[in-house]
Amino acid sequence: MSGRRVELPEVDDTRALGRALGSLLRAGDLVVLTGGLGAGKTTLTQGIGDGLGVRGPVTSPTFVIARVHPSTGGGPALVHVDAYRLRGSLELDDLDLDASVEDSVTVVEWGSGLAEDLSEDRLEVVLDVDISTEQRAATVTGIGGRWSGDAADAGLVTLGGVPC
Repeated sequence: MSGRRVELPEVDDTRALGRALGSLLRAGDLVVLTGGLGAGKTTLTQGIGDGLGVRGPVTSPTFVIARVHPSTGGGPALVHVDAYRLRGSLELDDLDLDASVEDSVTVVEWGSGLAEDLSEDRLEVVLDVDISTEQRAATVTGIGGRWSGDAADAGLVTLGGVPC
């Protein structure tokens, strides 16, 4: 599936995109977030947490590397990982995330090149910031069988209520 681009003019738009993604996600889903400092990775994850209905607050796990947010309504937990300080995929393996991937939604910030082995199916979200205008955008790409087909494509086409 090709990527869907969503313009994110306000912080609330980033959270809304996260809520829309959260409404599509289910246990076993992996989301890999890529973007520079301040691009909105944690803000997007806060929205995903809202969409999943997990206990919060969802904050950056930079110093603890991973946080688990249990569901408040019987849905999957959110495992929120910040791989920024990890030096490679072996350190990610040491977190033993594959033990919880099937039962939760796993979001890995700074996960590109590290987290892809956790699941054949994943959403890759690249957050960009135009330095001159400070305008943000996200490109969401579904990888694998989970994200192929009409249902997944239709869900991703209207992310955040904004056609993309």
